Amino acid sequence: MRRSRDPLRVLAAAGIVASGVCIVTLLYAIGLTNRSATKRDFIQYWAAGQQVAHGGNPYDPRAILLLEKSAGLLGNSPKVTFSPPIILLLAWPLGYLSAKIGLILWSLASLGCLGVSAAMLVQLRGRPKSRIHLIAYVFPPALASLMAGQIGIFLLFDVVIFLWLYKSRPWLAGAGLVLTVLKPHLFLLCAVVLLLWSVHRREFRVIAGFLVALAASCALTLCLAPQVWTQYAQMMQSTRVMDVYLPTVGVTMRFLIDRHARWLEFLPEAAGCIWAVWYFRAHRDRWDWRSHGLLLLLVSVVCTPYAWYSDQTILWPAILAGLYQAEKSLRALVLFGLIAGAGLACALAHVQMPSPLYLWTAPAWLGWYLYAMRRRVGHDIPTANLAT
Repeated sequence: MRRSRDPLRVLAAAGIVASGVCIVTLLYAIGLTNRSATKRDFIQYWAAGQQVAHGGNPYDPRAILLLEKSAGLLGNSPKVTFSPPIILLLAWPLGYLSAKIGLILWSLASLGCLGVSAAMLVQLRGRPKSRIHLIAYVFPPALASLMAGQIGIFLLFDVVIFLWLYKSRPWLAGAGLVLTVLKPHLFLLCAVVLLLWSVHRREFRVIAGFLVALAASCALTLCLAPQVWTQYAQMMQSTRVMDVYLPTVGVTMRFLIDRHARWLEFLPEAAGCIWAVWYFRAHRDRWDWRSHGLLLLLVSVVCTPYAWYSDQTILWPAILAGLYQAEKSLRALVLFGLIAGAGLACALAHVQMPSPLYLWTAPAWLGWYLYAMRRRVGHDIPTANLAT
């Protein structure tokens, strides 16, 4: 039996962490201004929150531009969120804060979700003695998400909540997936297999929990802004997001072959769905989301037609599993360092996320995972048997 931890040590450790967070927050806040927020994608969520809090249209480009320029935005290109109205559940509180204060709190929330996610994944792996999980704090896509004020870390938290609860609290596990609706294209292959898995097991509590949470979230957004879903549909009809290059396999195929043939960018996702069905059928009798689901998530991100580098934050559970498996493999660790180092260099150099320089990253993570897990891919990965 493990000895219980000394409460004083736990309290002291918590105090040190809290003090560190306060110091970092203070140093971070000193160098920030409202204009600092306008240089990050965060400003789109702040502007949407401002609009909703004051009865406006969160998808109105003109109103958004005026708000962002009042915060110090240079130029005349508004940053309007393409996320469905459920994003307002996160953005609405920002409507009562300045851009600077909102950015600080948003960043702290992101850091908190990253820290909790990292700790939960360590528990899922049986609390190994290794400290390799601390790489989460410098995982390049997570850093890119933090720097841009994007939502990648919140999506990671959703994924980890599901992995933690799906065996013991399926209703809550399903409800915890509700934020994946903000970027459903990242999780399409996982959604297909989740449906097949539920039918195979004749167990629909995860799906039911998700649908209940989704319905509640939609109802709350209607309470905040009764016309918001109509406004969102109008914005999506008028946007030209499909004309913008994104560093994904599908979009690159379209731009290289025929940029007007938009169906081309969905071919990898269609092929991915076919593979996902085969993969599930091959492992359905011993399917474990904490092992088989990790490869599924990687392939889903590689095949998606729409993604930013910061979205790859959701791959951390798979990357961590690969790191634990590769701890004694110098080649695998060196390869990880090269991939992470190149991605980190791009992020720190402020390479814009639509840049082709990010095209290789998702396939590279998939290839590295297959290499690191080459003796276990398709088999169960040891995880803790949590009762909670």
